[in-house]
Parts: sequence; structure tokens; C-alpha cells
Amino acid sequence: MADTRNLSLNTATVREQWSLAECIDGCVRHGIPGIAPWRDKLAELGAERAERMIREAGLRVTGLCRGGMFPVANSKDRQAVVEDNRRAVDEALEIGAECLVLVVGGLPEGSKDIAGAREQVRDGIATLLEYSRPRAMPLAIEPLHPMYAADRACINTMAQANDLCDELGAGLGIAVDIYHVWWDPNLQREILRAGRQRLLAFHVCDWLVPTRDLLTDRGMMGDGVIDIPLIRSWVESAGYDGACEVEIFSSRDWWTRDPDEVLDVMKTRMEKAV
Repeated sequence: MADTRNLSLNTATVREQWSLAECIDGCVRHGIPGIAPWRDKLAELGAERAERMIREAGLRVTGLCRGGMFPVANSKDRQAVVEDNRRAVDEALEIGAECLVLVVGGLPEGSKDIAGAREQVRDGIATLLEYSRPRAMPLAIEPLHPMYAADRACINTMAQANDLCDELGAGLGIAVDIYHVWWDPNLQREILRAGRQRLLAFHVCDWLVPTRDLLTDRGMMGDGVIDIPLIRSWVESAGYDGACEVEIFSSRDWWTRDPDEVLDVMKTRMEKAV
């Protein structure tokens, strides 16, 4: 029997098949102790009802996805980003999430200034920390693969995330998603640099060869080329003792399957491939 004690379902893995209520029920039926909702699914159910259902199910909320998207083209949009991120913090608090994951955003529309975008990310996180710190909600920067630098996240390495943590201080950490960082030759060093205090989340899936879609062709653990046990050993050596959160975007495969099958496979691969 697979050991699921540290397993968490990121709702993106079955987003096309199940609502958040169905995800909560599925975790209970399959003996998966953790869940990480996305905000769109949370909005459909309502945070108050979601909190009650999650609490009654006895599930751990390993994170809320996502805040961020800081770079914008004008001050009006910047204020909207500030307000949305504050709502994200409030939602994370309401459902008892262990962190709010930040996908920081890429280039503003029409811009080619990636250095300027990264400055906006730094300033946006600093502003959000003024709101999240007094409320004790940790923020977790998720570095994304460089292929997303223009449209989703201009923070692309653990080193960049660690540098921001050094600069901005308490209340800020990192969500390590192996899909995005497995290729980095400095990964082990930067994971150890982050250490227990900064490692707030650990997301797992696999990198398929060939990858047919840059966003929605992730693999189930064990189906690709990532040495997942090795990277897991690095985060655990650095002091991480949290959940292994399965987050798979897969329009051609896992989103087309019976979600109960998906969760069964997750549990088996947790033991064999993670």
C-alpha cells in the first residue's frame, strides 16, 4: 500500500473533472490527507463553505494557488493587483492554508523590459508583505521555468527567489516545483541555501519527452525524465518536512481520465517514483 502521509492534491491535477467539493470528497475517499485549492475553484464554492468542508474532512491545506502577477503597465492596474493579492491573503487565511503561492507575473503588455518587470515583482511582494506579515500568512515565490518568463513569471530560478528572500526578509519563502527547476545546475545548492525556514511547498510531477504543450503537458511522476527522489532528498536534507503536492496540468492525458483513477495512480507513484 502506498504511503500517503505526506501526499497533497493540488486541484489543478483534476481541474477539468472535479469541483473543489468533489476534490475534498475524493481526498477523503482515497486517504489523501492534503489539498491545495486554486482560487477559481475556491470562488466557485465560496471560501466560507470551503473552509467548513475542508475542516470537517480533516484535510490539511498545503497552499492556496495563487497570488502574484505583479508587473503591470499603469498605476490603475497596479492598484487592482494590490487589492487582488490582499484578497488572496484573506482567502488563504480563511481556509487555513499553510502558504499563499505566488506566480509573480511576466512582462506587462507591450513591454520588453524584463529587468523592469523584476523590479515590479520585488516592489509588489514588498507591498504585499506589509499586509501578509501582521496576519502571519507566509508568501511562497514559485520560480517558473524560463519558457514562462514573458507571460507568467520572470522569476525563473531558485537563486532569484533566494535573493528576493534575502532582500525582503521574514514572511517570504519559496515553493519548489520540480517541473520548473529540475534542469537548474545550481538547484541543490540553492535548495540548501533556502533551508527549512524558506522551503514552504514542494510540488511534484514529471517532464515528458517530447513535451507537446508548454503549459498543459506535464507527466505523472515516473513517466518522464526528472530524478524526483533525488530532488526530494535535497529538500528533505535542507530541513523540509512538509507535503509532496501533486500538481499536473495535462489536457491530453490526466485531465481526460476518471479522476478516481488519477488519484489511485498518484498514490501508487508516491511510493514508486517520489
